[in-house]
Amino acid sequence: MLPLPTRSSLRPDAGAHRRFGALFCLGLVGVIAASASAVAGGGLPAPLAELHPALVLALVSIQPAVFLGVAVAVGLVAAPRVGLKSRVRELADGDGGAWAGFRSELRPALGLGGIAGVALLLAGWLVGPAGSVSGEGATVRSVLAAVPLRFLYGGITEELLLRWGLMSALAAIGRRMTGGARGELTSGVAWAAILASAVLFGFGHLPTAVTLYGSLTPSVVAFVVLGNSLGGVAYGWLYWRHSLEAAMVGHAATHVVFVAVSLALVAA
Repeated sequence: MLPLPTRSSLRPDAGAHRRFGALFCLGLVGVIAASASAVAGGGLPAPLAELHPALVLALVSIQPAVFLGVAVAVGLVAAPRVGLKSRVRELADGDGGAWAGFRSELRPALGLGGIAGVALLLAGWLVGPAGSVSGEGATVRSVLAAVPLRFLYGGITEELLLRWGLMSALAAIGRRMTGGARGELTSGVAWAAILASAVLFGFGHLPTAVTLYGSLTPSVVAFVVLGNSLGGVAYGWLYWRHSLEAAMVGHAATHVVFVAVSLALVAA
């Protein structure tokens, strides 16, 4: 006969709420930045436009916050099963070595993220649609206004959604299907999860592409999906070989390149 569960075995992990809260609050900063950008940009439905801006901000933030919460929860379950790490999670557990681990990851994260940024810009110049790399219509103010969205939502929240939530789940499913050991991730499963999440990361940028290019022609779709997938592969590799926060730093480093080049083009 199987033993009946005891009250202590049914009690939630004492640190679960702390881990969830730390990662969720980190990502929520990006959600608020994205929502504030959407509100400031106008174009809201008439009923929302008549409400107080603070209330509009809260309403616009609800859906992405729910998605973020789901991704954080999924990652907390899936990531440990395949040996994927988060330094914030470790800090929430009181791991004193988390900061040292993070510092050791900064150089490869900054380097790979910067290389990805340069590669994406070169691809835009060489084969991208017209206007892929151009300062036309931009101002210093508009470039700087997008910085919070780029770094907080792009660098932090997107990594929680795509790497911590989605990639971790795909890796855990792949490990289960291939019969891998708990806490370990084979190269084949890791690369499958990296590529799948990277492609979805690329497709996730199509709505922004409509704003940039006006329409989604086949060439625009191919460029946006493949280009952003390249970045997604770099960030996924950083997550696999280092940590979630290394992926965040790499993503942010890519945007540093984008912002620097945008400012240079505007000033030219």
